[in-house]
Amino acid sequence: MKNKIRNKYVPAEAANSTKHLDLTKMRRAPDMPHLKPSTTTVNLRMPLSLLNELKLQANQRDVPYQSYMKILLAQSLKMQKMA
Repeated sequence: MKNKIRNKYVPAEAANSTKHLDLTKMRRAPDMPHLKPSTTTVNLRMPLSLLNELKLQANQRDVPYQSYMKILLAQSLKMQKMA
């Protein structure tokens, strides 16, 4: 029943509009360097004392502790790459 109503109001060619596209006029998407890279959630187990020390240092630098953790990881990876 639902398909009959839909087909009655939606033209058949609307289901496939690719024949209306002119692919020769397509342009490359512009570079957007200011966009943040996509992120994913990570669960990490660590000793509570290490987490508390991390939070303390982050607070001294006025940075959220999760951001501070990312900064430390990025610095460590950069140093490993240089070694």
